[in-house]
Amino acid sequence: FNYDRLEAVFATVEYTFDPLLIARHYRHALARRAAVDIRTYHAIQAAASVGTSWEVAIRNLATTKVDKVQAAQVINATYSAVNAVNQQFGQEPLSLMHEISEMAFVTSPQFHKTGLTVMDGPFASIMPYGKTGLLSLSSVAYTHHKVSYEAQPTFDCQSQRADCRPDFPSICNYCAVRPRSNYAKMEAQIRQYLSKEVDLHYFTSMFTIKSKLRANYIDDGRPTEIRLLQRNPHFYCIFAGKINSIYEIEKVVEL
Repeated sequence: FNYDRLEAVFATVEYTFDPLLIARHYRHALARRAAVDIRTYHAIQAAASVGTSWEVAIRNLATTKVDKVQAAQVINATYSAVNAVNQQFGQEPLSLMHEISEMAFVTSPQFHKTGLTVMDGPFASIMPYGKTGLLSLSSVAYTHHKVSYEAQPTFDCQSQRADCRPDFPSICNYCAVRPRSNYAKMEAQIRQYLSKEVDLHYFTSMFTIKSKLRANYIDDGRPTEIRLLQRNPHFYCIFAGKINSIYEIEKVVEL
């Protein structure tokens, strides 16, 4: 570390998680449940309450085929698209803001199992990314590229893509018109706190739309919001920006 720029360094034990392993675990767990029907690359075309059930028309985006399904309850956990889905079910929107955000990934022989988070001053962080061997690099100043204060994520770059709309946001990782990477700026910032012997090698960047409650604009807090917006038929809205939301759901949702 560069102790000319760091007044104090505190050694802590912090547990990281590997999102790839977690995703694989839940894919396998769902595959073992015969009653679970997984449909990816589908969109809701229409929804209506019929008696004590929801009737939902879902369209296959590849074949355009439309199927109708019935459900006693619906759980909306679509993150950045949460307000678009709420609207389709006749529910009130959440007060959200959205940011196109970048997480850079690097390798470093000196930082194999070590991370650094600068808490006071310009926030920056470099830390191990699960078991991938990569380090994630982020910065409050440079991670966020664009901001939208609309109920649905609305950005100027969407005018260049027909398949990315405020009510149906696409995946920024594969977008040709996504913002230019800020990796060089993030690296320059974090290097101020590292010794000259530390090597950082850029690997790639991942982009996404990061959404959060507008009430948390100042402190960047990301509490888990679980609301029962309608009964008989039930409609739940789950909005969370942290992985620990998987533990909170069981406390609220009636199974």
